[in-house]
Amino acid sequence: MQGIDLHTHSNISDGALTPEDLVRKAVESGIHTLALTDHDSMDGLKRAEIVACENQIKLISGVEISSQWSRPSTKKSYGVHIVGLNMQDRGYLDEVLAEQKQIRAQRAVEICHKLEKILKQDFYPDVLAKVDGIADRVTRSHIAQVLMEKRVVNRLQQAFDRFLKTGKPAFVAFEWLSLEKTIQAIHSAKGLAVLAHPTKYDLSATNIRYLMELFTKYGGDAVELPPPSETASSRQMIDRLIVEHGLKVSIGSDFHGEHMPWLHLGRVPMLKEGQEGVWESFI
Repeated sequence: MQGIDLHTHSNISDGALTPEDLVRKAVESGIHTLALTDHDSMDGLKRAEIVACENQIKLISGVEISSQWSRPSTKKSYGVHIVGLNMQDRGYLDEVLAEQKQIRAQRAVEICHKLEKILKQDFYPDVLAKVDGIADRVTRSHIAQVLMEKRVVNRLQQAFDRFLKTGKPAFVAFEWLSLEKTIQAIHSAKGLAVLAHPTKYDLSATNIRYLMELFTKYGGDAVELPPPSETASSRQMIDRLIVEHGLKVSIGSDFHGEHMPWLHLGRVPMLKEGQEGVWESFI
């Protein structure tokens, strides 16, 4: 499926390129159908659309929403990302995203407060500078970049492993929108709900199966296929669950930019026989 990439980020969230430059890079990469899916924001779409029209590339309205789900047996909550694609009527969804942005902004402040106590340094001004002073754009990746630039860590992943991910000293848990309400919000905008990178949440195979069951129960439309770099066994498991639940598939690189060089724009997995691409449902 070369030429389609339905999961990308600009500097409206934690990507490196402006929405305009992301579209230009997509054109250079031979992509004809692109979705801009910034975290909890659709603020870059109008800017991207101008360049897309100039270059005759099909731009799909998109967003990646931070969500959560839980298992009744353990009462433990898990984070999950749901990509919304091809939204037609954003009214209620825009309200939801505004609330998500405020949660994101407050979380960044609290993370930086924790880091200041641990490392005796206030990182928040440098983090805010990375997003042009717009607090609700801050993600943990921006904080990780600052920690790397300040030589607290050597790599982005090290920042998460030492400070930022679940269970680490600067982690801050927030009540994100529930999985069910996330899907409802996307559907209210006449969009399609996609379970993003299902094998990237450090979940057991049992929990992945349960997540897919919930996603289907709440009306989810498609599942993002694991990237080509993942193991064959991971891909086989997701392929089986897609068949079991009768879901469509989506493909995306999760491209962010040069600071995440392992993610390449347009490098997406191939469909297996019988799988239906979610883009076939676009209006």
